[in-house]
Amino acid sequence: MSLTILDNETLGYGRTAVLSEVSFALAEGERVVLLGRSGAGKSTLLNAVHDRLAPAHRVALVPQDHALVPQLSVLRNVLMGRLDDHGALYNLTNLLRVRAGDRAGVAEVLEAVGLGPEIDRPVHALSGGQRQRVALARAWWRGGPVLIGDEPVSAVDETQAGVLLEQARSRFPTAMLALHDVGLARRFATRLVGIRRGAILFDAAPEDLSDAEIAALYAG
Repeated sequence: MSLTILDNETLGYGRTAVLSEVSFALAEGERVVLLGRSGAGKSTLLNAVHDRLAPAHRVALVPQDHALVPQLSVLRNVLMGRLDDHGALYNLTNLLRVRAGDRAGVAEVLEAVGLGPEIDRPVHALSGGQRQRVALARAWWRGGPVLIGDEPVSAVDETQAGVLLEQARSRFPTAMLALHDVGLARRFATRLVGIRRGAILFDAAPEDLSDAEIAALYAG
């Protein structure tokens, strides 16, 4: 069953078109990876799909800029993944004095991403790779049927990235990610979408695409 559909739409910001006449559908159980050069329109497509899905589905989001609060602890940043599950009073009191059950749950997802010892450190004291893993832990904590991520493993090494993508595969039935590493993309995706100069160049299963077809995305 299709979760979201774009039908011959132009996407962009204000009056600036980034992707023109785009048709796209994300179905349950798919793992879609967007490939293409910086500025090709991957983030624009991710944002459009997120905006269509979010009103009717629980979506865990990992934005490219991480969207963390640097002054707050790792624990409290991860807790924000479920802010919309509770009312303002619950959230305020929980941020001031975190409930034991929530702390235990966050500790579990932090262990999964290799940040267990950092639970009480302020985010501003972390490295770039650690901050990215906090954003992933927040998505793990939120959970749900769909993960959307914009370069969610770009700041960690290839081995860590592979482990984190395996966790994403096991935690989320459906996913849509932008990745820069073609090897990781091939291993993770059930479907690869190539974007070049504001248009979708290909949309196919990884095994149906040659290395030359993918390389064409980045040429010139």
